[in-house]
Amino acid sequence: MTISRTEQVLAHDGGRFTGYLVLPAAGSGPGLVVSQEIFGVNDYIKGVCGRLAKLGYVAMAPDLYWRLSPGIAIDEKDPNGLQQAFGYVEQLDFARAADDATAALEHLRRVPEVAAGQAGVLGFCLGGGIAYMVAALSDPVTCVSYYGSAVPDTLDLAGKVRCPILFHFGDADDYIPAKEQRAVWEAFAHHAGAEFHVHEGAGHAFDNHNAATMHHERAAREAWAQTTDFLKRTLPG
Repeated sequence: MTISRTEQVLAHDGGRFTGYLVLPAAGSGPGLVVSQEIFGVNDYIKGVCGRLAKLGYVAMAPDLYWRLSPGIAIDEKDPNGLQQAFGYVEQLDFARAADDATAALEHLRRVPEVAAGQAGVLGFCLGGGIAYMVAALSDPVTCVSYYGSAVPDTLDLAGKVRCPILFHFGDADDYIPAKEQRAVWEAFAHHAGAEFHVHEGAGHAFDNHNAATMHHERAAREAWAQTTDFLKRTLPG
């Protein structure tokens, strides 16, 4: 049985925002900040927190849209959902969102149920880029980036990533073409703790089972198995 609750996170500039937190059945474990897709902290992202809790992690998804409007959670099945989500992304200050995600990581380390204050970051799409930025600008124990659309444009930060990092991409991703994926691979060729998986036939957001036009069942299954293995090695419970 997992238990969820809402955390109040203090931003570095004094504002406050929420984090959706799920505890594992054991009641405690290492922490993982889960960075949202462009749809906000919706049912899919809350479900990811639940999946991680089943693996033994204390998972928390911070509301990275709070400066625009708190509590945004867009249903991927809404015909206008994607357009609405792009509207929020266009207004988002990425640097400030990464700073807020870093504040969330610092908060999660202090949560009593987080074992020894050990915490990492994991993100999807928008959040995949944010997770990578947190890995560069802060000191998470580990990082997993699923199809981080902002990563290719911020490779100047690659040399600052010290923790183990796992990248997932799909070879049919229209938002992150093969040339950009290769640039990420090349930027991390020096990093002994970097792992890189490209999933055949998968497009953008292939893990999202709530988005029928994006989900790729085989790629999602294989990537999750690889993520689980990576987390066991880099952030063991």
